[in-house]
Amino acid sequence: YGDDRWTRAAIDDVRRTLDAPAEVLFTWGGTGANVVGLGTLLQPWQAVICADSAHIVVDECGAPVRFTNSQLIALATPDGKLRPDDLVAPSHWLGSEHHPQPRVVSITQSTELGTLYTVDEIAALCDAAHALDMVVHLDGARIANAAAALNTDLRAMIRDTGVDAFTFGFTKNGAVFGEAVCFVDPSLAASAAFVRKQAGQLVSKSRFVAAQISALLADDLWLRNARHANDRAQDLAQRVSAIDGVEVCGTAEVNAVFVRLPRPVLEVLREWSFFWEWDAGSDLVRWMTSFATTAEDIDRFVDGIRVALRLPS
Repeated sequence: YGDDRWTRAAIDDVRRTLDAPAEVLFTWGGTGANVVGLGTLLQPWQAVICADSAHIVVDECGAPVRFTNSQLIALATPDGKLRPDDLVAPSHWLGSEHHPQPRVVSITQSTELGTLYTVDEIAALCDAAHALDMVVHLDGARIANAAAALNTDLRAMIRDTGVDAFTFGFTKNGAVFGEAVCFVDPSLAASAAFVRKQAGQLVSKSRFVAAQISALLADDLWLRNARHANDRAQDLAQRVSAIDGVEVCGTAEVNAVFVRLPRPVLEVLREWSFFWEWDAGSDLVRWMTSFATTAEDIDRFVDGIRVALRLPS
């Protein structure tokens, strides 16, 4: 249950990477990590301000609401990012017993739309939240990709900006399973161990999570993996943007490429290779690259697109 030298060493590795005496707890996966983080920060009458595209809104089967008994105030944003002005309207009813009380501002870095917060943007949002007596939670499922893309580190992006708690993601960056929930201010984590147990996220043999985390943090492997994934996404975006019939939407800032393709072409491609249909109404899909994506994988996928479009290879 974590009382072993491997888990203690991995916790120290996370603290060194963050350069802060954070309270660190390991969980099975990302949804569980978000539930533990938010559940620790919230009371049932409180609420979370987040983007309407946030993973906690769209892709966690209602787990944050079920386990926290708190409301999600999901705000429409064109790029998946919140800004300080977005906190004004939800904070209007602070102090009113008739309304859920905004307590947590939750952002995702990088976002579900493949966009990035700059370090200054995170700091400005934290300042605005703290001025309203709110705390900031960051879903860092792809935080490695963000750090690599911004050429920064966790100290600058998390500790120095004022983020209060975050999910440090590993399973999207080389781990088989396991994430870390980190409370930069340990005083916020008084109930975290109990929330983790109730949520079924206490890993009995956590040394198997810890060993992976220590390996990924050693010699900046986590950042090298992320840079590789980001580079392959840029390669893919550049290659497919030159193909007639493929519309690349936005810039590949991290390891996500969003494109539009004719519906018949999508159907052919999906019979051959899995990818996520982001918006069926507009034929928008998301292609992800990873630490394991090779140049040959990109070549093969581009060839497949050309075949689906009935173009010469």
